[in-house]
Amino acid sequence: MDMATQHPDQGLFHLTGQRTGAGFSAVDIGTLRPALLAAYGDLNRLRHDYPLVLLEAHDAEGFAVTLSTLVNRLALELAPRGAEGERLRRHLLRLEREIRGAVAAGAQGELSTLWAEAAARLGAEAEARADITAGPVLAQAAASLKVDGVVAGCDAQLPARLITQAWRHAQARKASEFRAMVDALMRSLSDIRRAAWAHSQAGRKPQALRAAVGGSHADIFDFAAMSRLVARGAPKDELPPARRQRIEWALSTLSNQVFYPSLHGGGADAGPAGFAFDSCAAAMEAFRSRLPKVAELVKAIAVAELEVAGRYVESEHDPVFDHYDEHSLTAEDLALLPDYLVCIPPEHNDAPENAALLDMLSSAMPVKVLVQVSDLLEEASIGAGHFAFGVRSARLATTAMGLGGMFVMQCASSALYAQRDRIARGLACRGPALFTVFAGSPAPAAGLPPYLSAAAAVESRAFPTFSYDAAAGGNWAERFSLQGNRAPEEDWPTEPFEYADEALQRVVEPVPFTYADFALCDRRHADHFAAVPLERWHAGMLPAADWLALAEADAARRVPYLLAVDGEERLHRVLVDAKMMQATRRCQLLWHRLQEHAGIHDSHAERLLAQERAERAAAPATEAAPAAATPAPAAAASTVASTAASTAASTAEAPATAEAPAERPPSDEAWIETSRCPSCNECQLINDRMFAYNDNKQAYIKDILAGTYRQMVEAAESCQVAIIHPGKPRNPDEPGLAELIARAQPFL
Repeated sequence: MDMATQHPDQGLFHLTGQRTGAGFSAVDIGTLRPALLAAYGDLNRLRHDYPLVLLEAHDAEGFAVTLSTLVNRLALELAPRGAEGERLRRHLLRLEREIRGAVAAGAQGELSTLWAEAAARLGAEAEARADITAGPVLAQAAASLKVDGVVAGCDAQLPARLITQAWRHAQARKASEFRAMVDALMRSLSDIRRAAWAHSQAGRKPQALRAAVGGSHADIFDFAAMSRLVARGAPKDELPPARRQRIEWALSTLSNQVFYPSLHGGGADAGPAGFAFDSCAAAMEAFRSRLPKVAELVKAIAVAELEVAGRYVESEHDPVFDHYDEHSLTAEDLALLPDYLVCIPPEHNDAPENAALLDMLSSAMPVKVLVQVSDLLEEASIGAGHFAFGVRSARLATTAMGLGGMFVMQCASSALYAQRDRIARGLACRGPALFTVFAGSPAPAAGLPPYLSAAAAVESRAFPTFSYDAAAGGNWAERFSLQGNRAPEEDWPTEPFEYADEALQRVVEPVPFTYADFALCDRRHADHFAAVPLERWHAGMLPAADWLALAEADAARRVPYLLAVDGEERLHRVLVDAKMMQATRRCQLLWHRLQEHAGIHDSHAERLLAQERAERAAAPATEAAPAAATPAPAAAASTVASTAASTAASTAEAPATAEAPAERPPSDEAWIETSRCPSCNECQLINDRMFAYNDNKQAYIKDILAGTYRQMVEAAESCQVAIIHPGKPRNPDEPGLAELIARAQPFL
């Protein structure tokens, strides 16, 4: 009996989202969280990348460092071997946890301040336990901190704070390079002017000669007589008037430039003034208004370089510079000056002042833009003027990639520190750069912290990490990267989930983390889910990821579910309605497009590979045709006939099982020695669609196309009796094949 007749209420919920009857658990769906998040009840007790310490622009560490890293360094530096060192390490780890909890609760400030406050609290608690060592030890450790800066947690403000800090570092480097170049040009121009003055009549007057020789020799030389001798024939001014005017103008323009603050005035750490904005319209207006001054400065640099090199030819260069204005500027010219930074607040993404975002990015304007995505699960009906349900995540970044000529990066806030090198590369690029960042759902289920909500978006492919760097190379393989996503070759990342069943027996099964799991983390979408009590679980229920792999006719007879846990750590099966599964499938398709950009499951390559295989398979049949027409000797024919007869008889008598053949197939094909299988279940934990059990509970290859060669090799390595033979890879484009083939050699 199928699901539709045995459990009609579940089928009705899946199709319509309506709960009818008493077949559902009385549990608050808004308090559930996906089963794979069950282990993260108290995030503050886990050491991870946050909080960060944002460093000053002159710090060699970069623009940020994790609190955990600083604590680790202190422990290595200060803790001696033995019990005393272990005590210090425990104190430091306890203080780290105290600071992490305070930041999660809203505490703000510099590390030195938060460290002192946390040390005082822990010291007071230790004194209450008659332990007087904790406070002094932590205070001493604070004195050993070599860096300081504002502490930032993984919250809604992190993207703007971190990108702004990284931008300041990038602008400080540009300012240093610009100042070095301009100072060198100004010194050289001054030398030209000084040398010309020294050879002129004014430079050979007695007072000038006395100043040149020095006051200590004033009694030795007769500077008046010397002046009469050396001034004979000296020009009034060695520099022609036009050249002197150019040099004076270039020196004045370079010394009075306003685009970079003085490096000696301490202003570099704050970034160039007037280049950070919160809207595209304001940034574009400032850029246009400054273009005349930009053109004047670039012109002064060009004139200075020609004069210093002695290559300025008035007949050639005067006409060019007479008509030099903002229309003459190139991208290389604009790259000399500060980049504009636009951090668009999440609530202003659709504001009119940001409507020209794509136009600004497609121009030559040196702008770096941060767009914060605050909601990946916005529902909208068709034609409502908004993105369709579940597809908002990949639209802006992928659209920007199509414009070309820029740097594009999409990343959740949980991975910003891990992607810091790519952030720095994007901020250092000459052209425009776009960073789209998701900082967590606005209504997380079960008190899910922003860090976990953002990480769940990456894991579920709702907001995958990727980057596109137009300057990295001439093709997509060099420009596009999916680095930062787990299992990029798979539809969904899978983790083993361990729990106790109703008989209190340990159960371990692989659980994928899908887009529907991410939606379960958002209270606003509780209506798309319904928990089912244990007594109503049945074979017609199928994990959501497996349900997506079914043909439409087969899927109609099943209902998809997720595994979830409540606040009391009880396991539930949660049904998913058709609308959410449709959104999950849409997310899967968008992920497939990104995979193709990265060369994973490339449809063109797979089509060519299938064509090549078909041609190779057809070739032996064509070559064997003439040989088959030649009559075989009688003795050979008799042997072949008897062998065929015995084979047919044995096949008819043998039971129909799915075991591998007794004889070993060609080494190119993967195979399992099924009769030796000890039923350890290791291979099915890796991929239960590729491996299955026969009636004797022994493993065989169910569908070799349902997994990757990496999974086949991992299954061979994990097999307790080494009966899995991976064969040769079927997909020549699978990442890491050289390493996998080497690992597979012992099992071939």
